[in-house]
Amino acid sequence: MPQNSQWHRFETGDQVAEAVCKRILAAAQQAIAARGRFKLVLAGGTTPEKVYRLLAASVADWDAWFIYYGDERCLPVDHPDRNNWLANQAFLQAVSIPANQIFPIPAELGPEQGAVAYRGIVEPALPFDMVLLGMGEDGHTASLFPGHIHHEDELTHAVHDSPKPPPERVSVSAKALGQTHELIFLVTGSNKQEAVTAWRSGVKLPVATIMPPVADIYLDAAAFTE
Repeated sequence: MPQNSQWHRFETGDQVAEAVCKRILAAAQQAIAARGRFKLVLAGGTTPEKVYRLLAASVADWDAWFIYYGDERCLPVDHPDRNNWLANQAFLQAVSIPANQIFPIPAELGPEQGAVAYRGIVEPALPFDMVLLGMGEDGHTASLFPGHIHHEDELTHAVHDSPKPPPERVSVSAKALGQTHELIFLVTGSNKQEAVTAWRSGVKLPVATIMPPVADIYLDAAAFTE
């Protein structure tokens, strides 16, 4: 974990979502003022959905936003279990980000082909301006799972035998996810408490392999106890 990690504890998941939404919008303004664009990596899973719905109701310079994904499940393009499907429903279809500035992972091609194709998208985008990540009960993040071994220098990975269905996925690597100006972890729910405790005590979980210059971890009270 980066030495300058900051832990932000809130009572409820709704408060976490509100704080993260505000931070994303502020980061977007700063990035656009400094570099003319805002390159944001979206997290999968259900925890970020509240954030996405708040963003959808916000005002921003959407024409300057560029959207990427941390991982994707190898499912048909219109499958509701895909991460980009959720992001579209909760956020992207409600705002005016140009379609050619949204980069879903082509995981429908299969793990290997999808990883190779997305590598060509990720490389020129680095460094990102902000990366959003969640964490599973086992300490996984994106589709980087405990016990899985990947080449550390890759920017994307083909994932097989995921412990959570579906078994085949494409994930952006820890190396690439760490190349960002800001990184936010969203962690909510009592089922995450054991993994949070292990993470804070230095256990080498996948979530701990992401090493940006700065990491901000936003948690609710159920996930974090002193």
